[in-house]
Amino acid sequence: MKRLFIVRHAKSSWDYPHLTDFERPLNKRGIRDLPDMADRFKQLHLDVDCLISSPANRALATAQGFASAIGIPYPQIKLEERFFHASHHTIKEVLSKLDNKLKSVTVFGHNPGLTYLINDLSDFYLDNLPTCAICGIDFEFNTWSDILYNKGKQFYYDFPKSRIF
Repeated sequence: MKRLFIVRHAKSSWDYPHLTDFERPLNKRGIRDLPDMADRFKQLHLDVDCLISSPANRALATAQGFASAIGIPYPQIKLEERFFHASHHTIKEVLSKLDNKLKSVTVFGHNPGLTYLINDLSDFYLDNLPTCAICGIDFEFNTWSDILYNKGKQFYYDFPKSRIF
């Protein structure tokens, strides 16, 4: 069995017009939501073998927040350049080449690719994956290459506004 967590980066800032899209940081809401969502993820008490992130500032900052919460050192986050505004096909291709020793993988990236990925890989349909949302999908196969042609079952979904503070 393989398990995939899909996390969209936390809310990013548009306050710095001199920065490229790649360089945009998190905004105040993103900075507020990130620790809460990372803590909710930690409370699942699930093993995570690998974190893979888009190298864009907002995605990497989100991955680092999650890594900190679950006790994974930052250097162990794998940066995947192809995840920056990737299509769901590109993300699936990257996942299909993962080492089969990895049982549970968490990816951090961008919409619309992540929303399309969830809709393509699971029985769960979303119009839009919110910022800092988490979707967990279980697969009945044992080889990551099987992700190219098989669907899994969504077993977890959470997003910042799902709880009232």
